[in-house]
Amino acid sequence: MLTKRINTLSESITIAVSALAQELKEEGKDILSFSAGEPDFDTPQVIKDAGIAAINSGFTKYTAVDGIPALKAAVAKKLKRDNNLEYAPNQIIVNNGAKHSLFNLFSATIEDGMEVIIPAPYWVTYPELVKYCGGKVVEIQTSDATAFKITPQQLKAAITPKTRMLILTTPSNPTGAVYSREELTALAEVLKGTDILVASDEMYEKLTYDGEFTSAASISEDMFKRTITINGLSKSVAMTGWRFGYMAAYDTELIKATKKLQSQSTSNICSITQYAAIAGLDGSADEDMAMMKKEFIKRRDEAVRLFNEVDGLTVLKPDGAFYLFVNIQEVSNDSLTFAKELLESKGVAVVPGVGFGSEGYFRFSFATGMKTIREGIKRIAEFTEELKNK
Repeated sequence: MLTKRINTLSESITIAVSALAQELKEEGKDILSFSAGEPDFDTPQVIKDAGIAAINSGFTKYTAVDGIPALKAAVAKKLKRDNNLEYAPNQIIVNNGAKHSLFNLFSATIEDGMEVIIPAPYWVTYPELVKYCGGKVVEIQTSDATAFKITPQQLKAAITPKTRMLILTTPSNPTGAVYSREELTALAEVLKGTDILVASDEMYEKLTYDGEFTSAASISEDMFKRTITINGLSKSVAMTGWRFGYMAAYDTELIKATKKLQSQSTSNICSITQYAAIAGLDGSADEDMAMMKKEFIKRRDEAVRLFNEVDGLTVLKPDGAFYLFVNIQEVSNDSLTFAKELLESKGVAVVPGVGFGSEGYFRFSFATGMKTIREGIKRIAEFTEELKNK
């Protein structure tokens, strides 16, 4: 009864692990979960107040499909102020988070048999949506030895006449890797003279810790024209449940096509979220962002130190996001079994690297309190020691 298309999809492994951890907690088990990609901070009060004001003023009706003018103006100002990118209102559309943005983008641009280059490790949603839309995934493998970044040579070798798109994520989920301006410029040189699109997922932009963040579309005029910038407020100001993301592109026909699809599927995103998002974009919540970032840096540094003291485990210090991608290859090459046994024996939930396209690692989210981080790594160290002594 089900279509072949729907059967290409797998359940999100990150959501599945988080759900399992929550179920075990509800059963009364002592579970520490490091699986969710969600800040543990509350949404800043200034944003909540804006949402409350929207409700109290009756701003609870349908809106324009692609977003209210004031919100699109706020997105445009943010992109100009932070990224030196100029977009007109008809080059911007707001969506229900990055997954929605990507679904609309891929639906509008990928035909059966088209190839999409995805560096691995990757966010679990990328290949699933590409396959759902009929595309073929072409993975470029990276590792901690290459700082989890692709090289221009790898990109060039992956391109074929069927290549439709390259997906870039900076900072990365799950590794925290951040591409420098020089690295993005080198990749841009490879793309010159092609009609390959670039989907640049910049959701963790505000959580860049070391060095400057560079938006892919800002590299050159050529990159500006081929790049679709995807961003939002879920991570930067802890608005995960509000469901807000946006997409900006030079090609107005592309934005128009995604708007057409959205008009026949979800229509506008929540009116209250739109009003609140303006406060997350216009600088009103900058102090809150700075506070969160400062705390994440402390947690990152402590977690990296502790993991690198565990015999058999190694981890790079990430330049962004709030994840560690921990190398377990000295003790296991089966990350799914490692994660399952860790949860069963020590009550610690992490996400196996195989779900991100890279075996021999697990993803550890440090978007939780320092006490929990220390206790979790202590349990992981005990588990690793037991594995080594088997």
